[in-house]
Amino acid sequence: MAQEAAALNFHWSFANDYPNASLTDMLKNYLKIAWRNIAKNTTYSAINIVGLSVGMTTAILIGLWVWDELSYNKYHQHYDRIARVMQHQTYNGITNTTIATPLPMRAALQSEHASEFSRIALSSRTKDYILAVGEKKISRKGNCVEPDFPAMMSLKILRGTATGLSNPTSALLSASVARALFGNEDPINKIIKVDNKNHFKVTGIYEDLPYSTEFRDVSFLLPWKFFLQEEPWVKRSETNWGNNSFLLLVQITPHTDFAQVTSKIEKIKARHAKEEARFDPKAFLHPMSRWHLYSEWENGMPVRGRIQFVWLFAIIGGFVLLLACINFMNLSTARSQKRAKEVGIRKAVGSIRSQLIAQFYTESILVATFAFILALLLMHLFLPWFNQIADKEITFPWNNGIAWLLGLGFTLMTGLLAGSYPALYLSGFRPVKVLKGTGSSLRIRAGRFAAVPRQALVVIQFTVSVTLVIGTLIVLRQIQHAKNRPVGFERSGLLSIAMNTPDLQGHSQALYGDLLQTGAAISVAKSSSPTSEVWSSDASFSWPDKDPGQLGDFGTVGITHEYGKTVGWRLKEGRDFSRSFSTDSLGMVINESAARIMGLKEAVGTKIKWNNEQYTIVGVINDVITGSPFMTIQPTIFMLKEDWASFIHIRLNPSVTSGQALAKLGPVFKKHNPGSPFEYKFASEEYDLKFRAEERISQLSTVFAALAIFISCLGLFGLASFLAEQRQKEIGIRKVLGASVASLWQMLSKDFLVLVTIACLLAIPVAYFVMQDWLQQYTYRTALSWWIFAVAISGALAITLITVSSQAIKAALSNPVKALQND
Repeated sequence: MAQEAAALNFHWSFANDYPNASLTDMLKNYLKIAWRNIAKNTTYSAINIVGLSVGMTTAILIGLWVWDELSYNKYHQHYDRIARVMQHQTYNGITNTTIATPLPMRAALQSEHASEFSRIALSSRTKDYILAVGEKKISRKGNCVEPDFPAMMSLKILRGTATGLSNPTSALLSASVARALFGNEDPINKIIKVDNKNHFKVTGIYEDLPYSTEFRDVSFLLPWKFFLQEEPWVKRSETNWGNNSFLLLVQITPHTDFAQVTSKIEKIKARHAKEEARFDPKAFLHPMSRWHLYSEWENGMPVRGRIQFVWLFAIIGGFVLLLACINFMNLSTARSQKRAKEVGIRKAVGSIRSQLIAQFYTESILVATFAFILALLLMHLFLPWFNQIADKEITFPWNNGIAWLLGLGFTLMTGLLAGSYPALYLSGFRPVKVLKGTGSSLRIRAGRFAAVPRQALVVIQFTVSVTLVIGTLIVLRQIQHAKNRPVGFERSGLLSIAMNTPDLQGHSQALYGDLLQTGAAISVAKSSSPTSEVWSSDASFSWPDKDPGQLGDFGTVGITHEYGKTVGWRLKEGRDFSRSFSTDSLGMVINESAARIMGLKEAVGTKIKWNNEQYTIVGVINDVITGSPFMTIQPTIFMLKEDWASFIHIRLNPSVTSGQALAKLGPVFKKHNPGSPFEYKFASEEYDLKFRAEERISQLSTVFAALAIFISCLGLFGLASFLAEQRQKEIGIRKVLGASVASLWQMLSKDFLVLVTIACLLAIPVAYFVMQDWLQQYTYRTALSWWIFAVAISGALAITLITVSSQAIKAALSNPVKALQND
């Protein structure tokens, strides 16, 4: 006590000899001392700055991605009042939710609920068209829409007017399409040719829609009236409440809300179509604000959509940044012995604890500032690569003052978080005990338990890292599991061409003959849908012994005789369509799922009634994946309906390379379809697109898991290096007494391996329950095999051993004379 009293008296006498320093002087002094400490300990400073910068880069990239996701569709001025009309329908006790609505619903909404809506607009499916001006031809995606669509979506008209769509021969072009077709010429009132048969006058040019909108692929707009004239089936659908094929958009008035309007229109289909009432149809409004993140339903109830990935990656970004902050905490507290005397002297000469805390916070904030500068550089370098993986067009708002204020706050928060524990820990040293000079850093505060907080932080680091690794491995396994699923047709060497123009609609035999004569094709066929999709469905099929209460929606595909041979589907029962059987015009080939839904044990020969005609099942094929490869197969019926055809499929000759085949096929299409460029798609590439969302998740998860491991190992490296330095005299004594290099390496590595092992044991149940829950969203899913966890744990231990061993072996091989020469 006497020593403490003397120190206190010295404090007061010293403090009274000097005037009070201003706040500016104090800050300057804090910064000067902080800079000296950073410059003096370059290795540890570099580890801290690099670790924090990697964590901050990850957090910035994820933050930009999350912001882009949350601001999706906000480009549209009426974003908060726009909705699409959707419906729930129940089949056999299972409720399905669809974005498609019957065409008469539009007129019913207008006549019965006009006061609820400011605007109503129908839209067709987005599809590819061939646009031509003179000899210049391009392929772009577009929609046929009603006149209110441009105003509803607040399209920014650059030239002309948005009202031209009331005329069936007018068109609105995006700025990029206008440049592609007309260059620098004024396109207004110029004529474009669409699909080599229809002519339209350009009445308006609108600003290209940004990438973060639902309609980002829409490059031009055609009138709905044209769609009615061009497609007879659309005209017939104006009174058909059973044909759910149309996108219906509405903008509600300011005096109401989506829930109120939904309650008023919910029964509109059941009221107008009594025959549809058996499906219990319920119309509802799905707000634009929820399109992107909340668009998945299960049995009529909203379930996890894309919002789950926003939460997932936001949490991952926070954890990666936390790992970097933990490195700073660990290295700062581990070096407490080197700072102990500094703290003791500063307290003895008058510094109070709050001043010391401010000093240590200044150091952490200065390190965080350097890390933020490096993080901005790394973000700028990796943002294009990140955009490619995430399918984004994100840019950093360099000229936005608010963004820089957020960056400043982010840096300050990171500095405070990273410096919190070291500041509170180091500033708590008692000067009398420290200045005795006899205690190690472990005895200064709490004896042998002083290292426990650091050990706990290391465990937290590796628990997070190993959990991310296990999760990434499971995502990769789930994708591979689905890729290994039998597809039901031969994807390789199969080419598809969209039939966009009337030139491809007729003269099929001449086209077939010329294609086969090239030697590049061995089979040609047509269909109404792509090979890996089904574009239409029908629930009006009936068969013998059908339960009167059974309802079922079957996919319907119109094909030609050679389709099965061309795509290479596999027959399970019966036969394929054949030109040798004239009765096949009323024949059907169904897939296994359809036979199972119908309850047919011997399906071949069964009579099926549809559209007042009787068909006969001639064959059953193995299930073909036409939807998500992670979900159940859609029951599908194939019929000979060449007039439905929208695609030509070509089976390439396996003895001819793809390049050679395309070179031979191109001139044939140029001959038969001179008004359009030769555009094709490989079935294998189209099928691979089904895995795009999951593969993005796996790629991003892999990157984040690797960064987490890197940051954790960086911290281990720093700790191992410091502890080896701290124990160099102990190592020297042990070597003099005969300790081997192997025993010293084991001594220095053992503690770290124990900590990582504990982290792995904690990560296993966390990863198991999280990933088990994630897998539940897939009907076709992999099992959580034990080897996934074993690989992750083995990898973590191996990386730990490699990281720590470099410093352990270096210390074990050091000369004991140098370590002991000062004692």
